[in-house]
Amino acid sequence: MSWLSASLVLAFLFQQSWSDKSFEHLFSEDVSNISFPDNFIWGYASAAYQVEGGWDADGKSESIWDYDAHNHPDWFPEGQNGDVACDAYHKTDVDIDLLVYQGVKAYRFSISWPRVLPTGLVDNINEAGIAYYKDLITKLRANNIEPIVTMHHWDHPRILEEQGGFLNESLIVPAFVDYATLLWERFGDDVKWWTTFNEPKQTCGGGYDYGGISPQVRLSGVGGYICGHNVLKAHAKAYRVYDQKFRATQNGKVSMVIDTSWHEPASDSAEDIEASERQNLFHYGWFADPIVFGDYPEVMRQRVDERSRLQNLPASRLPYFTDEEKEELKGSYDYLAINMYTTDLAKWKDDDPIGDPSMSDDVSVTTYQPDDWEKTVTDWFKVVPWGARHLVRWIANRYGDGKGIIVTENGYHDNGNNLEDLDTRGRYHKLYLSNLNDAMYKDGVNLIGYIAWSLMNDVEWYAGWLVNLGHYHVDFYSPERTRTPKQSSVYYKKVVTTNCLVDVCEPAPRK
Repeated sequence: MSWLSASLVLAFLFQQSWSDKSFEHLFSEDVSNISFPDNFIWGYASAAYQVEGGWDADGKSESIWDYDAHNHPDWFPEGQNGDVACDAYHKTDVDIDLLVYQGVKAYRFSISWPRVLPTGLVDNINEAGIAYYKDLITKLRANNIEPIVTMHHWDHPRILEEQGGFLNESLIVPAFVDYATLLWERFGDDVKWWTTFNEPKQTCGGGYDYGGISPQVRLSGVGGYICGHNVLKAHAKAYRVYDQKFRATQNGKVSMVIDTSWHEPASDSAEDIEASERQNLFHYGWFADPIVFGDYPEVMRQRVDERSRLQNLPASRLPYFTDEEKEELKGSYDYLAINMYTTDLAKWKDDDPIGDPSMSDDVSVTTYQPDDWEKTVTDWFKVVPWGARHLVRWIANRYGDGKGIIVTENGYHDNGNNLEDLDTRGRYHKLYLSNLNDAMYKDGVNLIGYIAWSLMNDVEWYAGWLVNLGHYHVDFYSPERTRTPKQSSVYYKKVVTTNCLVDVCEPAPRK
């Protein structure tokens, strides 16, 4: 435990004050009656592949997910893919009306890279794709809804993947920077909130290492780190382009959306405290440490370097940044973003014998969720509201929160067909938001926004629409893809229009 830093010891002492590791007392149904601040950003989120449809409409090329849907239909239940999805491509006005009715201040959506650049490169701009997003952005702003635009939400052009995708640095880094530059040129005057990449841990781990999401290139213990390195380089270079060319006139904010579950120590032992910190750093810290501090977490560097050496490899599987790249990375964010859903317990694990490369072996932590924690329809997803408070507090303590923290995704899994979901999805949002409210007012965390996933049921990747998180049901068997409100939409509307989780709230304390 040589890397156990002074800050970790302080964190351990702080945790001792609120946790006896029985956990039962943390599962409180009490709800805060303190108002969220008037300028709090309330919104909904979506992703292009999951809602748009129109997979080849008006010049769009095939994304990596389109390729999977068409070449591996057995990966999607009963053809439940994104070819049509919610048909949002043709229903901008319908969805704008829903957002207006819900009273939200922001809509986070992603731009489909192959819709605006069919070859992935700026030598072939699809003006029809540009026009689609221009129309969406214009109508959002006309209704006082702030666009929060994600540039890459897992769906880059298949043609780039055929040339190596995120494993090909000389291709993907300049291609992404050019793509980002195009978006700022075309939309930057009207968009003030940007994210370069959504959940790069999933893009890289699931897409290029252990598998699970497109493009399912499985290079265990190697591919994820190469992909992550290239994502970080692309992000940093794009961020500096914004600094140099656009910030002075557009005055926007740029960041990266990072996801993690909260990994709570399974006990108050020093070993489990260390295991928790290591798990959080290998997940959130993998990308947050570089964009905040300029390099990977120390424990990540030490462990991957050492295990690579013991595997008799000529170099570490975790690439190194040059000094220039570290400077580009350091501070390349204007706010911190977190996608959060659930919590698990982290327990000390002795290192496995040196064998084939594995990201899991590099971390060497056992995580689990107790059987008596509240279940959803998905095995990994249990309802753990207190984890939200602990997670944003940890982010603020490690990285600082002077620029603000936004929860860019949070939502509840069910089978998508139950309209009477006030006691499930509605309750989930209420309890998670109550814990986030406590983080703000009891712990002093500078939380500035909450973006619910999602406005409507969508294509949940390989799960199709068997698993869903929407506040509106979508009839995927109707040509109109009819949207129908659930009870959760009524509750969320009440929250975002009153800033209050209960019937009557006390005013937010003045800072």
